[in-house]
Amino acid sequence: MSAAVASSPIPAIAVVQQQRRGSRGGCAAAVRCSAVAPTSAVAPILADLRQRCAAPLPVLRRVADAMAAGMRAGLAADGAGELKMIPSHVYSLPTGNETGLFYALDLGGTNFRVLRVQLGGKDKRIIDTEFEQVSIPNEIMHGTTEDLFDFIASGLSRFVATEGDKCHLPQGRKREIGFTFSFPVNQTSIDSGILIKWTKGFAVSGTAGKDVVACLNAAMERQGLDMRVSALVNDTVGTLAGAHYWDDDVMVAVILGTGTNACYIQRTEAIPKLQHLKLGTGNTIINTEWGAFSDGLPLTEFDREMDDESINPGEQIFEKTISGMYLGEIVRRVLVKMAEVSDLFGHSFPKKLAEPFVLRTPHLCAMQQDNSDNLGEVESILSDIIGVSQASLPARRVAVQVSDCIIRRGGRLAGAGIVGILEKMENDSEGQIFGRRTVVAMDGGLYEKYPQYRRYMKEAVAELLGPGQSNHITIEHTKDGSGIGAALLAAANSKYAPQ
Repeated sequence: MSAAVASSPIPAIAVVQQQRRGSRGGCAAAVRCSAVAPTSAVAPILADLRQRCAAPLPVLRRVADAMAAGMRAGLAADGAGELKMIPSHVYSLPTGNETGLFYALDLGGTNFRVLRVQLGGKDKRIIDTEFEQVSIPNEIMHGTTEDLFDFIASGLSRFVATEGDKCHLPQGRKREIGFTFSFPVNQTSIDSGILIKWTKGFAVSGTAGKDVVACLNAAMERQGLDMRVSALVNDTVGTLAGAHYWDDDVMVAVILGTGTNACYIQRTEAIPKLQHLKLGTGNTIINTEWGAFSDGLPLTEFDREMDDESINPGEQIFEKTISGMYLGEIVRRVLVKMAEVSDLFGHSFPKKLAEPFVLRTPHLCAMQQDNSDNLGEVESILSDIIGVSQASLPARRVAVQVSDCIIRRGGRLAGAGIVGILEKMENDSEGQIFGRRTVVAMDGGLYEKYPQYRRYMKEAVAELLGPGQSNHITIEHTKDGSGIGAALLAAANSKYAPQ
């Protein structure tokens, strides 16, 4: 249920003049000035933010159309547009006939997961699954290639050592693993791919331009782990494969978590840049890498400043606008500006508020779920996370309102992106998408755990498509789909599979 957001005027707030550092990342010492009316302090900032983040229907339409146009450009030729439109080299999805023990490694954010799946064929399907999640230390995310892959292979080795009686690996077979790698790669085959660049806050040196499967194989060899990577997939590709395993109507998959991406099923004959491969008629999965999209997005000064100070300025603008890693930081920067020009949080600037990324998206979610009269949970977060000693009730309301502005924009833009994909598919298929049941599989903590974001996204899809077309579109959550999907694709591409 949506949190109540007060719309009453903000009480009188004294203004604080701030010596600017030229960045929302921090602040200098505050100097008190005389009290003035709120309209010259916080209220105009909030009103301007609401206006710039509103994402009304005409803006959403332009974004959806630009997304579809970017997809067509990316399919025509590499480098022709913002969207890379990377072929997955998946030409057949799991059928349900797969049997045996398979592993999956899912690397796509601040954690990695290892899974094992026992498949029982058409009758038994997935017999058993087990998984383990490991947090990746910040120093590893900013270390060397060898540091990262050794850390992953070590965790994988420990997990393999816990195999129990339910695991059945036929004699003479090597363990096989599907590797979900959720970063931009130039995929050269089903089991190889060259890293284009790191995203989602990773800055690992020496990996760009290398085959990430070779990096993992080398690390597994150093660990003495006898295992073969039989499928390299993106998290969205894994999610689509896992969801399609149970429901043939799944045509699109979207990840909304720490980062974001989308993929969909594309007719091979409608991919100009692959015509030299003479693939004939059939389908494949295209990884859009939609995080790089930026055309027509409604951005604010806070987005631009955050982008300027990021490790990849000018890149991944859509991701920085809609994904979980960045939403809390945008809100923090708005609150910094408000605290610079008022005593919103008391007579002194909260020092912790100056720390980039101290306010995270789960904090925004918790604040928006607070339906109490005194917004006690909001008060606790402002105190514990950004060091506000005594946040007034008006200040708590402002924090919720700012959060809602940024979350609403993010959810609505994500919805516009989905519609752009669906409309591109509709144009290709001459009416085969909106005229039948079509499922969009969703995964990621942001979508799963943030009800307001989820509602705003679905509302945008319904607004753009209208009741007639939107009734045929089903948006379903697929829990942990990317890992299971990678294991299923490993099975479908096993060297032991019947030819």
